[in-house]
Amino acid sequence: MSIFEAVVLGLIQGLTEFLPVSSSAHLRVFAAFFQWPDPGAAFTAVTQIGTELAVVVYFRKRIWAVISTWLRSLVDRDLRGDVNARIGWYVILATIPIGVLGLLLEDQIDSVFRDLRLIALTLIVFGLILGAVDHFARREHEMEDLTLGRGITFGLFQTLALIPGVSRSGATITGGRLLGFNRPAAAEFAFLIALPAVFASGLYKMLDIGGGEYAGWGATLVGTLVAFVIGYIVIAWLMKFISTHSFMPFVYYRIALGILILVLVFTGVLDPAGGAGVG
Repeated sequence: MSIFEAVVLGLIQGLTEFLPVSSSAHLRVFAAFFQWPDPGAAFTAVTQIGTELAVVVYFRKRIWAVISTWLRSLVDRDLRGDVNARIGWYVILATIPIGVLGLLLEDQIDSVFRDLRLIALTLIVFGLILGAVDHFARREHEMEDLTLGRGITFGLFQTLALIPGVSRSGATITGGRLLGFNRPAAAEFAFLIALPAVFASGLYKMLDIGGGEYAGWGATLVGTLVAFVIGYIVIAWLMKFISTHSFMPFVYYRIALGILILVLVFTGVLDPAGGAGVG
């Protein structure tokens, strides 16, 4: 992979990771359209570390409060009812489902799940689901209203993100809205529970960089840095946008992109494998 490709793909990763439009789908589609080899699951996973570092920086006060309070609550019983201590436990428990399924479905994630036809269908179907849930959902719950059951439900929705085209943020935000959380609260917890899973996945997939993967270490590091910078700008914008707007613009975009991909695939412009597996 050239540095130019890494910059472009890092830019795409940063632009789309937090928006409910699926960053992995965009990386696959963009590479296929320009006839670049599939950047690979390893490149995608490692560059996502960049965007998650943007989450750490943006939500640094909340994250510090959660970590410090959770650690102190292990020895101080009076802190165990504190919302930040509880969030710490919910983040840990919500991460377990995607960690288990990610390992069990690793081969499918690296192959079958990266078919452009599947990506197009998931963009459309889960876009419609997000739109319906966002429109009809209640809007009263804040982060302080999280419970064990609600936290685990967030985690179960996050597992859907293993399929490119679903969108990690889109799936977990949909789950949050279905539970009655307002948009900023649903988005904030969705981003928080992504941290352990994404960092673990990225560190695990680092072992594949430089082997049979198309992207080498230099390109991967460049893409990760670009993703961090752009990701921070996007997350800051998104949190302000959803405080006064619905997710419908993203729903329309998902549907249009999904239809476009299907048209390009069935007219022969794009190969559904799109360079997948090319090293």
